[in-house]
Amino acid sequence: MRKNSATSAIRELAKLTIGMHGKDFLLTWEKSDQEIRATLLTAEILRSLYESNVSLRLFQSGLAVSIFRDKSTRTRFSFASAANLLGLGVQDLDEEKSQIAHGETVRETANMISFLTEAIGIRDDMYIGEGNKYMREVAAALDEGLREGVLPQRPAIVNLQCDIDHPTQAMADLCHLKREFGGLDKLKGRKIAMTWAYSPSYGKPLSVPQGIIGLMTRFGMEVVLAHPEGYTLLPETLKIAQQNAKKSGGAFRVAHSMEEAFKNADIVYPKSWAPFSVMEQRTQLLRAGDSAGLKDLERRALENNARFKTWECNEKLMALTRSGGDTPALYMHCLPADISGVSCKEGEVSGKVFEKYRITTYREASFKPFIIASMILLSKFKSPAGLLAGIGRKKLRRISG
Repeated sequence: MRKNSATSAIRELAKLTIGMHGKDFLLTWEKSDQEIRATLLTAEILRSLYESNVSLRLFQSGLAVSIFRDKSTRTRFSFASAANLLGLGVQDLDEEKSQIAHGETVRETANMISFLTEAIGIRDDMYIGEGNKYMREVAAALDEGLREGVLPQRPAIVNLQCDIDHPTQAMADLCHLKREFGGLDKLKGRKIAMTWAYSPSYGKPLSVPQGIIGLMTRFGMEVVLAHPEGYTLLPETLKIAQQNAKKSGGAFRVAHSMEEAFKNADIVYPKSWAPFSVMEQRTQLLRAGDSAGLKDLERRALENNARFKTWECNEKLMALTRSGGDTPALYMHCLPADISGVSCKEGEVSGKVFEKYRITTYREASFKPFIIASMILLSKFKSPAGLLAGIGRKKLRRISG
């Protein structure tokens, strides 16, 4: 999308009913259809202006604070890039080097880091029943700080992945699909296979598949969730997917073979995750500090995973997709993928298939900084279309020379 397209997108954005000002972005299914479209449009506009060398510094000062309770590469750098794009400085909160390690409460920490902060990105995906809850505890503390006059402004919270959803990933994936298929309206009737795949590790979160089935069912797609017996997701997310599919005129079902899911699929998303029951046990053991119990759980979980090594995205499976072997379905992954013969002996995807789509997956990932910047912008500014139109008219150069 270039500048002329950005102008058209800004006009489209101005027509939408958006109630995101002053609101956090915690779960995609808490946002209306028009708010989802607004987030996509804003991300596309920001990208277009950035590529046209237009400065997008909306803040002349202020912090964006990141809290990562799990390892991250893409999301960590995407959040930092998004904040910098908008003119915010980035500060990572290392809990081990803060007073949190000495028992400081969430209420206190949330206020202490927020005096001059405009956005807080949180990744907390390791504990079932805790990650999204923690984000809402931070949000409640910020509400109190603003209400009581402690904070001059209330930072926007962006969910960078929790135990329930990974909205920045799912929204970036939707941006990618919109670009690949030529528009959101072109996604209706398309089949996407969100399938479990084998991994030599056991503790991968459930939030990516949950995010995908919770978002793609809103656009009339045929969404098939495939996994071996016992690798089910959170029941409430399955219910949300069913409700969304019914409302949008799409479909949602669960299968128990990759072959069934891949047959006639337009998009495939093979990704490993841990069984819900394993994640529940893991949460209890982590809380108890039971290292021996965790090692035993990992051993048992890996043994169970090994029963399904045939769940690998390979050329044979890709040949089952709608377009066949010559122009097979679009392969997607949140990265990093477990690549057989490359990053591991046996994994989620064969080396040949991944190499064919490697650059495409990099393009998929490239939407995330703009999605995060969009979420921050829509939370902090009341009239996003007018603001973006003004930026375009000013033509302040991002890089001079």
